[in-house]
Amino acid sequence: MKLILKSGLSSDTVYTIDDLDDWPVEGTSLAVLGHPVKHSLSPPMHNAAIAELATTDKQFSAWTYYKFDIPPDRLEEALAKFHKTGFRGLNLTVPHKVLATELVTIGENEVELSGACNTLLYTASGYEGYNTDLYGMTQAIETDFSIRLKDKEVILLGAGGAARAAAIACSKAGVQRLTLANRTLSKLDTIATSLNRLEQRPTVKTCQLPGELPFTCDDLLVINATSLGLRPEDPAPADLSQLPSSTLVFDMIYNPARTALLKQGEALGMPVSNGIGMLVFQGERSLRIWSRKDPSPHEMLKAVRAAMNSI
Repeated sequence: MKLILKSGLSSDTVYTIDDLDDWPVEGTSLAVLGHPVKHSLSPPMHNAAIAELATTDKQFSAWTYYKFDIPPDRLEEALAKFHKTGFRGLNLTVPHKVLATELVTIGENEVELSGACNTLLYTASGYEGYNTDLYGMTQAIETDFSIRLKDKEVILLGAGGAARAAAIACSKAGVQRLTLANRTLSKLDTIATSLNRLEQRPTVKTCQLPGELPFTCDDLLVINATSLGLRPEDPAPADLSQLPSSTLVFDMIYNPARTALLKQGEALGMPVSNGIGMLVFQGERSLRIWSRKDPSPHEMLKAVRAAMNSI
């Protein structure tokens, strides 16, 4: 959804930190910050949800969501400018989620546990940080596969910030057995340390990739939290061929819609799902934090699919 405002601003344009110097104070501004951020689907998704909210509450007709390319070395400077300009809410994507935790007030325990925040809320003294990725992943998996994560066995691929958030989300959802798999085992230590801070946590094992993925039952879920799959030529991060055909395969990547891992899972007869649902549900919770209203995930999903079809 491309919006052209009287000020000449467009929700489809990629703005920079310098644009904040002359930003018109008109309505309520929201934005996603990344580097790069050109192909972010957050603006059409959020603007569709805002339009839906405006049908019953006219205040939202003055809300607009934009995208800004902000280099990591200018994030602190940018957050000060966004606050001075009065942006009500910000979403953070790569590479800002971890760095931002040092620049904002922590708004919830999930930020401390995951070491990352992706949603900022304006307060008089500065921005308050939240992590909606945990909620987004849990809701997406349970919705897409019509399951409950509680008591599931999970194999988690990756050791970065996304994997750390996924591990905590699985633990809080009641997963009983969790295998952490990565090429460098030592990089899994940060995730293990975070899990040890939880009162209730699953039985945790580690596995080095490439290699055979261990499992103990057919009630199995594989989650890809690596970046392998973002490029068409990327190989699958793991081999699924030794796993039961009943294995559920979830890839956090949503563009492309079918990664090598998902293609392999489909070929083996496994139920698969990509990260579109996660994007939608984390966005839905972000908008709820900013608006104190309940936006429609259905409208957000329609907007994301339409935007993907136009890429």
